[in-house]
Amino acid sequence: MAAVEKPHAVCIPYPAQGHINPMLKLAKLLHYRGFHITFVNTEFNHQRLLKSRGPDSLKGLPDFQFPTAFLRPTLLTQLNDTPSSNVPPVSCIVSDGIMAFSLKVAEELSIPEILFWTTSACGFLGYAHYPHLIERGLTPLKDESYLTNGYLDTVINWVPGMREIRLRDFPSFIRTTVPSDLMLNFFKDVVERSSKASAIIFNTFEALERDVLNALSSMFPPIYAIGPLSLLQDQISDNELKKIESNLWKEETGPDLVIGDEAMLPPEYVMVTKEREQQMNCHYVCKEWGIGMEINNIVKREEVEMLVKELMEGEKGKEMKNKAMEWKKMAEEATRPVGSSQLNLDKVINELVEKAFPSGQDDANLRTLLFCASCNNAVEA
Repeated sequence: MAAVEKPHAVCIPYPAQGHINPMLKLAKLLHYRGFHITFVNTEFNHQRLLKSRGPDSLKGLPDFQFPTAFLRPTLLTQLNDTPSSNVPPVSCIVSDGIMAFSLKVAEELSIPEILFWTTSACGFLGYAHYPHLIERGLTPLKDESYLTNGYLDTVINWVPGMREIRLRDFPSFIRTTVPSDLMLNFFKDVVERSSKASAIIFNTFEALERDVLNALSSMFPPIYAIGPLSLLQDQISDNELKKIESNLWKEETGPDLVIGDEAMLPPEYVMVTKEREQQMNCHYVCKEWGIGMEINNIVKREEVEMLVKELMEGEKGKEMKNKAMEWKKMAEEATRPVGSSQLNLDKVINELVEKAFPSGQDDANLRTLLFCASCNNAVEA
């Protein structure tokens, strides 16, 4: 078989730990399946990683590199203009959903782009209905009294794929009184841009969010659930690839130093965990998936004690444990060689190859290599 040029994926995560980790897992899976990977870091995070993990932490592999984004204006052009380095031309972009501005670059280069939304699919569906909430006059709020007068308990019964949803369950940026609110309009716009992607992928699995995924499929380009990525990644047998990690912990506080260290919960922790799509996640965790119990906004010591006892000793806690084990089993089934998430990952790879390479012998040879990688993956699993 003649030498085959690898597909080259440029992965662009949003520069925060909760976005970088899943993107890196996806990048490693693509690399394992035959892709050359360029994983783009910001200069700030690049330096943090070097400081916390050592000078060799970002050396990567010959075909898995970590350039920094200070080259942003010319990064993709430079990658395409370096034949002496044996770097194949960029054939696709895999971008965090929030970084949807990269769609313009993909269009200019005439290459496909996959948007990877690291939120839950239900959280993304909540963002997707921001324009409809605005059109119906449900947001922005008339004044701040609407935050506490029961208005947020308004039932929203017209969203396909969702049931028993209240206004308060939507991602938190609807809780504004300002029509020009930056975050409300940012997510409205970024979701609209998402419709231009070649496909949208989520770190979830079909059994967990089936109704939501079906609803999204009627609104957007091909939708694929390819999670949990942590389980798919376990199938990788390449030890050097496994060693590639991305950890932004401060050098003085490692992830294993959590007992008795209040610094692990910094002041901004509460703010971060109560905003964005956490309300939607809470609704699904408690009411749809049956693995959580909601605490009122005004947290009282007695209520926390009651819920902890119920969780540890009560019937509700036993039901939640059983339900969690059921979801665990379904997640494992989804990531097996013939599971829904594994098959969806195959579809994503095929779509990238189809759109990045013209049909012909090279394409056929490349498909053979990717298929062999998939078969090896199935045997090892």
